[in-house]
Amino acid sequence: MTEKNQLPLAQRSWDDLPGHWLLARLGKRVLRPGGLELTTRLLAAAGITGADVVELGPGLGRTAKDIGALRPSSYVGVDDSGAASAMVQEVVDATGGRTVTADASETGLADSSADVVVGEAMLTMQGDKAKKAIVDEAFRVLRPGGRYAIHELGLKPDNLPQDTKDAVRRDLARSIKVNARPLTIAEWSALLTESGFEVKSVDQAPMALLRPKRVIDDEGLLGALRIVGNVLTNPPARKRVLGMRNTFTKYGKDLTAVAIVAQVPEGKAGAAN
Repeated sequence: MTEKNQLPLAQRSWDDLPGHWLLARLGKRVLRPGGLELTTRLLAAAGITGADVVELGPGLGRTAKDIGALRPSSYVGVDDSGAASAMVQEVVDATGGRTVTADASETGLADSSADVVVGEAMLTMQGDKAKKAIVDEAFRVLRPGGRYAIHELGLKPDNLPQDTKDAVRRDLARSIKVNARPLTIAEWSALLTESGFEVKSVDQAPMALLRPKRVIDDEGLLGALRIVGNVLTNPPARKRVLGMRNTFTKYGKDLTAVAIVAQVPEGKAGAAN
């Protein structure tokens, strides 16, 4: 018999949906810890215009739309679901790009074939080995001088006690139904440099995913009202959203959103082992 957590997302109950897909089902389109503003700053720092861009895990396509607006030379969306959203397809059509059905750690793309790799809110959801494999793959795919732009959930400060890190990760996993493993900024930077990257910029924003002002800023007033209406009329979803918000509030002083742009050295010889 199929286990409930192995069912396709469309068939899962509100109780079993991963937090980001639960919010998406309720109408939320910006699902990044630092919101639309931090994504905008990240893409500006990455240098999208005129670049060959690969996006890992485009999901609903909100960031793909922003990438397309910056006029890349080409766009490739890599998603293991094989179901490109309408917004992703718009970018593909506009840039003459394509989508690839593959895991982010094994994209099948050619060595040194991209100028920019973008990944948002995906490494956080991976264990240590999977994080390293995805970062190594980004390094392999990028040309010398290429940029890897990530937007992830962070922990602060860098010297946060291990028991606090463990508690945050445990309660997040229970709340969002995903084994989230956020890192401190120092740990995110070390992950990138261990694979051969040079960190070029680090940016932060409050982790305010479910705060009313952030929801309005990201979704617009009408979008925010639509989400609130969906939450209020759906008791199981409302219970989950309140649970996630309580967890984010409980650890508010320990959580941040981090955006890092790391560069492949000009003398790149191959991915680090």
